[in-house]
Formats: sequence, structure tokens, C-alpha cells
Amino acid sequence: MKLATIRTLDGGTRAVRVEDDLLVDLGADDLGVLLADPAWAERAAAATGPVAEVGSAAFAPVVPRPGKIVCVGLNYRTHILEMGRDLPAHPTLFSKYADTLVGAADGIVKPPETDALDWECELAVVIGAPVRRARGADAERAIAGFAVLNDVTCRDWQFRTREWLQGKNWEATTPLGPYLVTPDELPGGVRPALEISTKVDGETVQEDSTADLLFDPVALVEYVSTMGTLRPGDVIATGTPGGVGHARRPPRYLEVGQHLTTEVSGLGRCENPVVAGPGA
Repeated sequence: MKLATIRTLDGGTRAVRVEDDLLVDLGADDLGVLLADPAWAERAAAATGPVAEVGSAAFAPVVPRPGKIVCVGLNYRTHILEMGRDLPAHPTLFSKYADTLVGAADGIVKPPETDALDWECELAVVIGAPVRRARGADAERAIAGFAVLNDVTCRDWQFRTREWLQGKNWEATTPLGPYLVTPDELPGGVRPALEISTKVDGETVQEDSTADLLFDPVALVEYVSTMGTLRPGDVIATGTPGGVGHARRPPRYLEVGQHLTTEVSGLGRCENPVVAGPGA
């Protein structure tokens, strides 16, 4: 199935199933609410309406307010090598806040405090069942599906210290969407092998396959759930491939007015303009 959260004219949101050019209402305010129902998959498959057209929809972040967004750094071999690092023995983790999220066509806000706004296309894992210390099949069953994410980063702030949080958590910088696609729809299932890419103003700057992940989605669910309970609607951003602007010589960064396209085959794409932030 292909699921989404759309914005409504009254300022709210609704969870929908995407069927070709139609949207079928799932009877929940957003996908986070839907996924909290243990029978979410059956409920989503059985829904019959009301129905709207895809062309009329404004997509919100797939899960607008996830309880946790756990991000993985240095998880593609190509990116690890371009950043001059050794292959890690364990995932490198950091967190993002829900305030960073924007929809698939929303503006990415460039803060006036940065001159080094960079792109990082990623495969996002969305959790569909609570799990703690999951292993094997339990970790696989906890994956509701996948979405497109771009971990847009203020590099000058990221590298002020050895910790990355201050470069990763600027408001309205992280597209997540447009859809959640369930594993049964994808080659490789819960370990999908999908083409992933970024374009800036139509120029391809990142291009790889999620098959290059050092720690795959199931391994990440196992690892993260060891520390604490993963709950429905939580998101794991699995890392970015090579081609980020910071690693180029000279470095290259996003500017106001540019257009960022983030695409993962089978999951759709995010098309986001870069816009000036307050005070710019």
C-alpha cells in the first residue's frame, strides 16, 4: 500500500491511501494516529472512502509529529569514504526534532545564521508496531514502510563541536514524504534495494542504491530498539550516500531560490524550494 498524510482546507490533516490518481480517507487525522492502531494495515486496506483526487492534495510530512526521529550518520560506504572516515563497527546515531519536518512540496527554510546549508537524501524507515530489543522477524514486522527524507544540514553549525545536534535541528528544513510505502510493494521488502538521488536545480548531485547501506533497516531497528522502545510513527533516517556539498572541492551549498529534488525509486519524490528564513 501507499499511504500519506494530507492537509485539509480547515487547517487539519487526514490519513489517506493513495490509489493511482485517487486518495481514500482512512478515518484518522494523520498516519501517526493510524499507525497507533494495532490493526492499522487491515484498516487501511479495507477503507473505501470518502475519495478525493491526488492532484488536489497538499502533502504534509508522512508522520507530522513522530515521537522519535533517530538518524544514522556515515551509513553508505561511498559517503564514509568521501568524508575520510573508516567503516564504523556500530551505527553512528543522532536525533532530530519533529519541528524540523516539512512536507514533500514545502519550502526548506534557510536560516540567516548559516552559509553552509547542505543536502543529504535518505531512505526513512517508519515504525508500525512497538518493539524493544527486537531481533530478526520481530524487527522486520515492526517496519510499517518507507519514505523519502532529506536531512538538510547546517554544516558550519554541525562541526562547531564533535556532537552534530546543533547542525541537524533547524526548524522547517527536513522534507519527509510524500508517501509511506509498505515493504510488500518494494524489491527487497524490509531490506529494499532502491535507487536514491538528489538534484539541485535539475543537476544530479547524489545517486546511489540503498543496497549500499552498511547497516540495513532491519539491523537499525534491532540496534535502536535495544536502547529503548520504538513506537508506531517513529522514524529512522538511514543515512546519506556520497555526493554531499560539504565533501566537494570547493564545498558547495544550497542558496535561497534553488530547488531541491529528493527521490527514491518506488517511494516518490520531494520537490522543495529553498526559501529565506525569518530575519534573512
